[in-house]
Parts: sequence; structure tokens; C-alpha cells
Amino acid sequence: MKKILILLPLTFLVCLTVSAQTDQQDLNREVTLYNPYKPSLPVFLKRSYLPDISDTAKLRPDFTYDVVTTAYTPEYTISPIKPAALLPDPLPKLYKSYVRLGFGNYITPLAEVSITNERSKKGAIGFYGRHFSTNGKILLKEDVDKVFAGYMDNDVSLYGKKFFRGTLLEGAVDFTQKLRYAYGYDTMIVDYDPEKKDIRMGYNNLGADISFASLTLDSSSYSYDFDLNYDYFYHTNLKYQHNIGLTGIMATKYEGFYIGSGLDVQYAILSKSLYDKSKYIVSLSPFVKKSTPQWNFKAGLQLLLDRNMTDKPEFHIYPDVNFGFSVVPSYVRFFAALNGKLERNGPEKIMEENPFLVRDGSLFKLNNTSHNLIVSAGLNGNNGIGGNYVLSASYSVIDDMLFYANQVDTIDIISPEMGNFFIALPDDGEVLKIHGEITGLIKDKIWYGAEANWYNYSLTLYDFPLNKPDWDATIGLKYNLRNKIIAGASVCTLGNRQLAFLDGTTMVKLPEKEPIHVNINLNAEYRYSKILSFWLKINNIAFNKYYEYAFYPTQRFVCMVGFSYSL
Repeated sequence: MKKILILLPLTFLVCLTVSAQTDQQDLNREVTLYNPYKPSLPVFLKRSYLPDISDTAKLRPDFTYDVVTTAYTPEYTISPIKPAALLPDPLPKLYKSYVRLGFGNYITPLAEVSITNERSKKGAIGFYGRHFSTNGKILLKEDVDKVFAGYMDNDVSLYGKKFFRGTLLEGAVDFTQKLRYAYGYDTMIVDYDPEKKDIRMGYNNLGADISFASLTLDSSSYSYDFDLNYDYFYHTNLKYQHNIGLTGIMATKYEGFYIGSGLDVQYAILSKSLYDKSKYIVSLSPFVKKSTPQWNFKAGLQLLLDRNMTDKPEFHIYPDVNFGFSVVPSYVRFFAALNGKLERNGPEKIMEENPFLVRDGSLFKLNNTSHNLIVSAGLNGNNGIGGNYVLSASYSVIDDMLFYANQVDTIDIISPEMGNFFIALPDDGEVLKIHGEITGLIKDKIWYGAEANWYNYSLTLYDFPLNKPDWDATIGLKYNLRNKIIAGASVCTLGNRQLAFLDGTTMVKLPEKEPIHVNINLNAEYRYSKILSFWLKINNIAFNKYYEYAFYPTQRFVCMVGFSYSL
């Protein structure tokens, strides 16, 4: 039976094979291929049956611990700290001397020399000399020939100082020579052409002084400063004056106050042709003051004896009271003062104001000006732009204010006056003055400054202040470019002035007031090196004509160039 079961399937398979072969023989066909045969394999994605290993079991260790703290003491060693050394800034090099030479129009030479020792802790000694002159001519009026209006200034000084422990000894010997020509005159006078020697005015002043002062830096310590001086003022062989002076101040701190006193003694001997008696001024000025960052005050007075061309001395008491307090710290500070003073009208001071006084010796005989009372108040402080400001008003009661007028007297045949020379006219009165000032420095490159004053005079003898402006103002600017180029400009203005002259004893006003005068000045310096520089100065660029006094026009456009050399 098993055999039958095996044979039947085999027989079926054989029959099936024979039938398939017969069908293939009947289906043979001829096929023509036009493209080459390109075998290819179909894309087959294999499936991965890798096992997934993920452990679902979790191990959570549980443990406990304890922390026992103990103090930690680190090991250390102490080493001393060296003290800080305060080293001074390096000092700039000082040159022992310099020479300055220049020249300008109107035939104007300038020569200046200074010689000193190098920086020393023991003392200093030096010499200074200067010459400045002009030799040009100026035009008095359009229809008048030019006149010589030159002048000359010579200054020589030998000085020295010696440092001691806590004190300073200082002295100097100096000589000043000034030469002026009275070139102005009334142009209504015809056929007047004076010689130079006839209008020449020479002044010489030989002086010496020695001072002894403390170098105390602490204000609570006793301090002092005394100065002894001698002056010999020479005008002509018959007109001269010897003057000996002693000035000093002593002060110390006591019970929180600063107390002290000033001393001033001036003794003058005139030539016999001028005055056969001596003149003197003696004053004592005690004071007490105290200051804090918020306020300050000073209370004092001046007791003064003045003998000047009189048989008996005049006694004056001048107040010296000041008070101030801070309104806004550093920016607004109020101050007020009640003061007085005696202005000494010595020949050296009058010569600087007006060197053309008549040659009768009045230069040595003028009364001193007494400022009996000066009341002032104002504000000052930091202006917020690198500087400070001052605004103030003052009211003064003054005796013997000095004004000057040309003397014209052609009737006197022996000694006619053409207006060249002046006489001094004293007068009593009151003066109201309003003052404003601002200065500062911006980033060490730009310096600026401005000042203005307004005046109101109320006089006893005269209706107007001779030759005095009713206001004046000055503004200046200076620029420093890396200490290589320094340039500056300034504008000076004067208000209206009434000029007048004396015809005999009659005061004659000029028909019109002097107009507002504007003077523009420029200066520049180029520092080629530390020892050599070149400079330029230009004054009165606007060519404005300005009369200092009646009949006295000043030089107009002035230009000077020069150089400075240090050794």
C-alpha cells in the first residue's frame, strides 16, 4: 500500500513535465533586441529583527551620612608693610637767563635781559634790565605838521634772597629812568615849533629795599613781615626828594581768632628849593578776624597821621570791616565791606599818571587823596566754566581827587603856556562804581577774561570829571596749542569823556566829547624749541584816533616783532 502511495505522485509529476516541454516547443518565437541589455536588481528592504534591550528594573540605593564640623585654623605669618613714599612731581628745568629783542614801527626798539642762578634751597640772586623806546612822529591835526612824540623807559634791578630756617631775607637795588616829551599843544596857536630840549621831561628813581619775613605755613603760628626801603627821586638839579619807609605786619592766632596789626611809616625830605620841611605818614592798623568754610569777618581800623605841606599833621581814622558768607557753597558768596584809606600822591605815582605837569615843582607838592569812606557789597564765586566771577557795587566819599587840565596862557610873554603842560586840579566828591569781572581757564588751553566798570561822579567844584570815562570794559582771550603756539586777542573800550583845558584861570570844554574808543589788540608766540621762540604784537588794529588828554593824540597802529632766547 505504501508503494502505491509513493508511485502515484511520481507518475503525476512525470506527466506534467512532458506536457510542459511540448507547450514550450509550440511557443518558440524570434525576438530582435534594439537596446543593449542592462541587468538590474530591484530595491529590497531587509527587515531587522534585532532584540530590544531595555531594562525596566530600577535600583534605588538608600544610605545615610553624618557631617561633623570642626574649626579650621589656617597658618599665617605677619610681614610689615612698607610706608608709602610721596615723591614730588619732577620739577621743570629752569634756565639761568633769557634775552628778548624786538622792533616795531615808529622806530620802536625793545631789549630785555634776565640772569638768575639755578634752583636752590639756599637762596637766589639775579639781574634784570630792560630798554623800551619809541622815536616816531604823530599828527596833531590834519592841517598841522607831524610832531615828535617819542619816549624812553629804562629799568635795571639787582636782587637776591636768602632762606633761613623759618625766615626769609630779601633785598633789591633798582634804578628807573623815564624820558617824556610834551609834544601836544593847542593847534590854534600858529608859528609854534618847540625844540626837543624845550619839551623834554626826565625822571630818575634810585631805590633799595630789604625785607625780613617768616616762612610759617601754619596760620596758628606767629608770623611777621617787615620791609625797609629808600627812594631817591630826581627830576632836576633843584627838584628832588629822598624818601625812607618802613612797613610791617605781625599776626598770630589767639583763642580761635587771628589778631594782628600793620605798621606803615613814610618819611620824605624835599630839596630846599621845593620845601624846607619834611613830609611824613605814620599809620597803625590793628585788626581781628576769623574765617570758616561758611563765613568770615574782619574788624579793624587804621589810625593815621599825615603831614603833607602843612605845619601840623592831619589825623585820620579809617574803618576796616569786612564780612562774607556762603549762599551756595563754591558758587555764590556774599561779601560786604566798610573801608577807608589814604592814597599817597608821591612824585613817582603822579609821574605815571601824567608826566607832563608844569615844571614848577608841583609834582612834589600835591595833597594826598583821602578816601574817607568806602561802602561796598557784592557776590563772587565759581562761574561753572572753569573760573570765577565778581559782581560788586561801591560808594566812596573822597577828598582831593586829582584831575589834570592843559594850561594855555599866551598873554604871559615871559613864560607863555601853549597847552603842552598840565596843572593838577584837586576836588572833593562822591563816586558810585559798579564792577563786574569774570575769568577762567578751559582744559588748560583757553583762557578767557572780561571786566567792566561804570562810574558816576558827583563833584564839588566841577560839573564833570576831567578826562575820566563814564565806563570802560575789557575782554580778552588766549589759546595755547600744545605749548607750541600761543595766541591771544583783546578788546579794550572807553566810554565818552569830556576833555578840557585852562585858558588862564577859565575852564574851557572842548566842543565835543571824546567818542567811544575801541582798541583791538592781537599777539602770538611760536615756540620753536624750549629755548627759542618768536613773537608778534599788534595794537590798535582799527587805527582809531585816541586823545589821552586835550591836544595829546596817541600813536595809532603799532606792530612789533621779535624773539626770545633762553640760556
